[in-house]
Amino acid sequence: MLNIVIFGAPGSGKGTQSDLIKEKYGLFHISTGDVLRSEIKNGTELGKIAEGYISKGQLVPDQLIIDMLASVLDANKGVKGVIFDGFPRTIAQAVALDEMLKARETAVSGVVALEVEENELIQRLLKRGEISGRSDDNMETIKSRLDVYNNQTSPLIDHYKASGKYIGIQGMGSIDDIFGRISQAIDKL
Repeated sequence: MLNIVIFGAPGSGKGTQSDLIKEKYGLFHISTGDVLRSEIKNGTELGKIAEGYISKGQLVPDQLIIDMLASVLDANKGVKGVIFDGFPRTIAQAVALDEMLKARETAVSGVVALEVEENELIQRLLKRGEISGRSDDNMETIKSRLDVYNNQTSPLIDHYKASGKYIGIQGMGSIDDIFGRISQAIDKL
């Protein structure tokens, strides 16, 4: 299986590039946010537990997220591979993901990391906010989200570099140029 973790700061283009990767390589896309919302909406046991945490303003525990991802994978056996979008975000989550995949006799093939300068990220997110009306795309929230990303993910970048799975991709330029660089990297996996 070709299992890709797509990684990058808010505004780096993960969603756009995930769609292109999914289409070209025939991969199954798993967004942890979408999985959480779906489990809650469908009233599954895991969804009810997650909703209990969310309704109290707490983070959903890593193991619960892993259990949800495992459930999605088990329900979609036979796929060519998976794009993990929005997970992992910490070393503990990366280790848990590795263990869950190993139990299914597969592994993360590579971590495609979209590297974009912070000023560009801010401009992209402000523009997206103007176009989409997303309330979280304002300067104060953007700065906070980038701080959280930078603080949480620095160790994760080092973790994946140490394992040889980190693939840094220049995330500046046209969507097609960026996708071309991603495709070259994936084709080598």
